[in-house]
Amino acid sequence: MQTVTPQIVDAFIARWDGTAQAERANKDMFLTELCAVLGVPPPEPATGGLGPYRFERAVTRHEDDGTTSTRFIDLYKRDCFVLEAKQGDRSERQGGLFEDVFQHRSRVRGLPGWVRHMLQAKGQAEQYARDFSKPENSPPFLIVCDVGFCFDLYADFSGEAKHYAQFPDRDRFRIYLPDLRDPVVIERLRTVWLDPHALDPARVRAHITRDIAKLLAKLVRSLEGTKQAPRYAPATVASFLMRCIFSMFAQSIGLLPAPDTFTELLHKGRSDPRVFAGLVGDLWRWMNAGGFSPAVAADIRRFNGGLFAPGPHGPVEPLRVTVEELDLLIMAAGKDWADVEPAIFGTLLENALDHPERAALGAHFTPRAFVERLVLPTIMEPLRAEWDGVKAAAVTEEQAGRREQAAKLVSAFHGRLASVRVLDPACGSGNFLYVALELMKRLEGEVLDLLATLRPQDNDRLALSGATVDPHNFLGLEKNPRAVPVAELVLWIGWLQWHMRTYGAKPPPEPILKDFHNIREVDALISYTQEKEARHSDGSLVSRWDGRSFKLHPITGEKVPDDTAREVVMRPVGAKPTEWPK
Repeated sequence: MQTVTPQIVDAFIARWDGTAQAERANKDMFLTELCAVLGVPPPEPATGGLGPYRFERAVTRHEDDGTTSTRFIDLYKRDCFVLEAKQGDRSERQGGLFEDVFQHRSRVRGLPGWVRHMLQAKGQAEQYARDFSKPENSPPFLIVCDVGFCFDLYADFSGEAKHYAQFPDRDRFRIYLPDLRDPVVIERLRTVWLDPHALDPARVRAHITRDIAKLLAKLVRSLEGTKQAPRYAPATVASFLMRCIFSMFAQSIGLLPAPDTFTELLHKGRSDPRVFAGLVGDLWRWMNAGGFSPAVAADIRRFNGGLFAPGPHGPVEPLRVTVEELDLLIMAAGKDWADVEPAIFGTLLENALDHPERAALGAHFTPRAFVERLVLPTIMEPLRAEWDGVKAAAVTEEQAGRREQAAKLVSAFHGRLASVRVLDPACGSGNFLYVALELMKRLEGEVLDLLATLRPQDNDRLALSGATVDPHNFLGLEKNPRAVPVAELVLWIGWLQWHMRTYGAKPPPEPILKDFHNIREVDALISYTQEKEARHSDGSLVSRWDGRSFKLHPITGEKVPDDTAREVVMRPVGAKPTEWPK
């Protein structure tokens, strides 16, 4: 395999720029030469209609009437991708010179006819992925290739072949040929060819998230102290930690004046811990109100949302910390918070705040794949089925010359999507709600892309921010008071991650955090005015195993419940069914 050089990439781009409307003649040659540019093996010679990596791979289609037919995939690589190729009319692609398109990609999306063909090609690729009789043959990636012009990447790491979404996000899923000059893009495509599951965001971020959670658990343990020498109450520590976490996250994604705004205050505090509370307290007060912060000598955006406000979360003033605790904060602040995985971070953070769970930190959380087993069929499959119908109707209207009617159909679906409310009545630290948020945002990206093509005047996406999928769509009930603020934080971190990936340096409108009161601290089944200790007929307290403590069995050596670790049973007074939000 030849070494990939900038000269090879430039020659490839120059050779294929300008080719159009000759898919059958060009696709195999184009894709074979692309493999050389990526430094990956080319497709293998054909053997019959099958093969793990080949052009024109046969697949059986089971029709609705019970018959079968044989279809052929343009390029297939087992466990990696299905590629569907087309070669569009140059005038329909973007209506301008190729290099000019690349330089102004944020302002052009292609004419509706070209977009329609790309959507139809994606639909064909999706059907091929679903045609495989064995689920393990359904690849994680779909590639829609306009020969000589661009590649659209869609991914579904669930193995279900039902939810292929723009990858890695709405702004970067389309790769134009000049993008191949970027080594990061080359490496992404090479990985799609060679090790696609390595690109699964949940897998990439999991180790970062675990490392951060371990540091935070150590910090919490130090701040709370011991039974013999207690320092701060758990609720006070939790409030302090939430603000620290969000400050570190905000600096990582560029919402504070500099990428080391909070870290610099930590270093100053380490030199003299007495000044830490004053410096960070000043920053947090201005994060609440917005304005000039003397501590950082810069204007601060208004975050608000209750996180930095005095009230239920406690005072804004930070805790007084030791040099060793500042070192833990500095190490945590040095991590890339932009890549934290909210789907597991919430549970790990909740465990860090929960004394009995700290010893097993990282062992007890629901993997994202398990979360998706519930979220995909209950939320995303109905929404995507509805979207597929709207998309087909819009394409029909556009083909008939009724573009505005097509836009109205897409706009109405977007309004419907933005009004969907998802309730988790035992939301814990919000990981199920976050996954639903992230998947719905990916679907919204596809909707807005088509709408912007049909209505170029709506190309400024922020003009649509009045009706959009954001944390207000996701409601939770949770009786654990430690988990409620964690769930709120997880939703906002997830939403802001999506926003910054989509809009880059353009911040969301202020206040950045909104207090939607969408996570309520309540028992999902019954509400009551008070609790009383349960007693036996002789007046003694009723107790039960605490549900957490274990001991080793003296004979088997296995972990069994420790029946000496007990808690008093509480009985509700004035109980009534909890009213759920609509």
